[in-house]
Amino acid sequence: MSFDFFVARGRDQLPTTAAGDFVTDHRARIAHEHKQELERKQQELLEQISEHNTPAQRILIWERRHGLTLPRDSNHPALGIVAAATGLALEQMHEEQRRRSANTKTETATHGADPAPISV
Repeated sequence: MSFDFFVARGRDQLPTTAAGDFVTDHRARIAHEHKQELERKQQELLEQISEHNTPAQRILIWERRHGLTLPRDSNHPALGIVAAATGLALEQMHEEQRRRSANTKTETATHGADPAPISV
């Protein structure tokens, strides 16, 4: 013979309020987290177009938000989209491309090419 919790205790005595509180608390926590995420995204969007940030900072914010990097090609069609989203002129986008290209060349010259493999 098996024991039936619902029969032994009675349906009117089940701990429904504790389960209900858990669901309510979980929903409230999810709603709070969602609100915080929306506020963070809104803040990032404001920083992305803020004139207080340099063009490089604004582009970095755009890259982080979208998970993309600035195209290296100065004629890439996405440059216009990034420029509009950051409030920058295309020339400012081109300046950032040149700066990044110069930094890459400087790093390569400073650190040299990849070391030669060791032969045994």
